[in-house]
Amino acid sequence: MDPGSASALEHAEGFEALKHEQKTVGTVERLNIPVGSTTVRGFLHLPAGYKENQDRISAAALLLSGAGGGVSGPSGIYVSIGDKLSSLRRGIPVLRLDYRYPADNNPCVEDVTSAMGYLDGKYSIRSYVLVGWSFGGAPVFTVGGQEKDRVLGCATVASQTAATNGIRYLAPRPVLLLHGTGDRTLNWHCSQSLYEAYGKKGDRSLKLFEGDDHALTKNSHEAEELLCSFIARCLDVGVSGHERESVLQKTLTKDGDKVDLMKKGGDLEGERVE
Repeated sequence: MDPGSASALEHAEGFEALKHEQKTVGTVERLNIPVGSTTVRGFLHLPAGYKENQDRISAAALLLSGAGGGVSGPSGIYVSIGDKLSSLRRGIPVLRLDYRYPADNNPCVEDVTSAMGYLDGKYSIRSYVLVGWSFGGAPVFTVGGQEKDRVLGCATVASQTAATNGIRYLAPRPVLLLHGTGDRTLNWHCSQSLYEAYGKKGDRSLKLFEGDDHALTKNSHEAEELLCSFIARCLDVGVSGHERESVLQKTLTKDGDKVDLMKKGGDLEGERVE
């Protein structure tokens, strides 16, 4: 399965079950988003009939990976987050965005703001929740701190602390920080420091997964559900009990496929699972 050409989970047993239960499952578009004289690739999960749906939301989630770029996220959860959120009754568009120059925060920030402008121009999407893994915390918090009107909330998985000073300007907008205490790439104290830097005047949450690694391979399904719920809440998208059970709590990625999805998505070119 290619995490690039469409949904990497499109032929998986779990996704077929989701299709059966949810009639609004949408599509995945491969994008080459202009950034200056170059482009950055992305994969946009769109709800079914998004262009025609008058009840659509003008907001999206934008997901960023680590120091090597990539489009699958930790344990491949970005692919299933895109599938799940875009299939809700009030479907949420999800962009899995790569970097032109991974691990360099300034051009990565430009990638994010260019993608936001592109989605605004093409789909009138004007509000965002940003999610980043590892190095991805730097562009997430930088853009979040700068874009007070367009960014409604930020979440990270195993974030670094370098170039994340923007988190100090996020409150009272919500922040969710996830980290494994067994992370040998970035210690969980990084997320603890970010939690404290955010301050006490807003909506902050820190979830530590005991003994888990940099990619949260032991708890990826719970992390995925937490992120889906966080994104929906930030965008004021109500999720019914039936949708929560039949969509958000569905397991679309088998445990044995997690590392393979990261490899195919390019996410392990600059990151480790440990």
